[in-house]
Amino acid sequence: MIFNSIQKIKNSDSEQFLLIAGPCVIESEKTAFSIAEKLIKITNKFKIPFIFKGSFKKANRSKIDSFTGIGDKKALNIINKIGNDLNVPTLTDIHETKDASIVASYVDIIQIPAFLVRQTDLLIAAAKTGKTVNLKKGQFMSPSSMSFAVEKIKESGNSSCWITERGTQFGYQDLIVDFRGIDEMKKMAPTILDVTHSLQKPNQKDGITGGDPMKIETLAKAGISVGFDGLFIETHPDPKNAKSDGLNMLDINLIEALLKKLTMIRSTINSFN
Repeated sequence: MIFNSIQKIKNSDSEQFLLIAGPCVIESEKTAFSIAEKLIKITNKFKIPFIFKGSFKKANRSKIDSFTGIGDKKALNIINKIGNDLNVPTLTDIHETKDASIVASYVDIIQIPAFLVRQTDLLIAAAKTGKTVNLKKGQFMSPSSMSFAVEKIKESGNSSCWITERGTQFGYQDLIVDFRGIDEMKKMAPTILDVTHSLQKPNQKDGITGGDPMKIETLAKAGISVGFDGLFIETHPDPKNAKSDGLNMLDINLIEALLKKLTMIRSTINSFN
């Protein structure tokens, strides 16, 4: 299994796709644990390798008064507690070089946001922690151009690197996933499809990013069908009242039915290989 470099990943011998899932941002310990526990139960049922995701801080906000987090240390402690208490690998993103060494002691995977994936110093700082680095493909980047980001990680002495597709800017207020690039990116590194962020509708007049959660199932099915190694899905028990990205997150009460369908698709595809 291509993700077995993370020792805490359960079901790593499964032929199913990897799932990275969790809330957009850590809102409280109670909510984060509730989401993690439910996702662990479901992914164990379907033998899906799982990583819990939660941002400790949202630095990229359209408006100055948008929610950015509950406090860096408080949020990181919650993520770390989830990882230790529930024995699940964890992921969070960083925005500044100084974040890398701090975050590395709390999580298993460091994620580079799409808008920052060309920032050389940030990538080198993440790579030098020795943690697996998940590179979000910039909305402004072609699949082939991600080779340079991957090279920065590997040339810094870190061979554990993933790429996550999250859509390409299509006009000002929409994104589109170009599935033609998957084979090219898979030659560089394990490749994941960020389903929920690929359905965002940015640059809205009210300064709040929109989304299209009704298409989550369609895009996820397409991603599994064309061979992505994993899926990235943000989920929440009450998306309408989530502190960040609620308009494109999946209601957690819908995720079990979705994952059941996706595992069936992957199993069918595997039977032909």
